[in-house]
Amino acid sequence: MVTARRSFAHLAALKKQERHYQSVRISGTTVERVDSFRYLGVHISQDLSWSRHTNSLAKKARQRLYHLRRLRDFRLPSKVLRNFYTCTVESILTGNITDWFGNSTKQDRQALQRVVRSAECITHTELPDLQTIYYKRCQTKARRIVKDPTHPNNRLFSLLRSGKRFRSLKTKTERLKRGFFPQAIRALNQGN
Repeated sequence: MVTARRSFAHLAALKKQERHYQSVRISGTTVERVDSFRYLGVHISQDLSWSRHTNSLAKKARQRLYHLRRLRDFRLPSKVLRNFYTCTVESILTGNITDWFGNSTKQDRQALQRVVRSAECITHTELPDLQTIYYKRCQTKARRIVKDPTHPNNRLFSLLRSGKRFRSLKTKTERLKRGFFPQAIRALNQGN
């Protein structure tokens, strides 16, 4: 019993230790290892979590809410305020949403949704939540892939014998299950 506890404690200590990887070399040049990297406006972290990216989006969107409040103070119609929200705030919150939203944490989604609720209070109109926007964009992107037989991922969207629904992808990990392709297939099947 004591040795079992020691071995478990030893395994837990090993997991907490920082892993040391061999350096990667491309054309004789060593590639620098970083915690996160921004590529095309998306923060990609070493552990493949989306927290840094969603925090960045929430911060940028909250800064834009200031301008929305100023416009409200000038008593502009709610239609104009909603249009401004869509162009300046929602466009930030939904940039590349099909890539990161499925695997973001509940806390990250709630932080982004708080920005949307703040905008609703400012504009006095009901705004679409991010989950709805995500599913609509998944459907749209998936339909484009299905229509394009030359798309490299077209083969992932295979119809069942009925010809109405798409075959679900078999996933072994929760991360893949929440990824774009399984979510897009679910969205297409719910839309049928």
